Amino acid sequence: MPVRDIASRELGKLFAVLAHPDRVRIIEELGVGEKDVNSIQAVLGVSHSRTSQNLAILRTNRVVVERREGRRVLYRLAQPELAKWALDGLRFIVGEAEASGMRMTAIEEARQIWEGEQTDELLLANRD
Repeated sequence: MPVRDIASRELGKLFAVLAHPDRVRIIEELGVGEKDVNSIQAVLGVSHSRTSQNLAILRTNRVVVERREGRRVLYRLAQPELAKWALDGLRFIVGEAEASGMRMTAIEEARQIWEGEQTDELLLANRD
């Protein structure tokens, strides 16, 4: 099999893993450091089981790794630069979003949150 086919297939698998909004948000949250499932769940505002299922998919595909601290399980990105790579992906959707001012504003606010440009008060107000 040609090397480009193998590389394309592997990249396609990664894109498939990243194809869920919850998993993208988990990657961005873990971009600042490790967190436990309860912390991730609180930020995402989804059920514990939904958070755990998405973490399991990310772990199975070696995107996140876990570390145990007693009964507590902490998750971190296997390759922290993935968070920046995902954040850089926002540049590719900005052109499409320009038609909708609301979407453009949401994308820009998310980028600022993930890059740590907003205060804690704004983070709490913009959790979604």
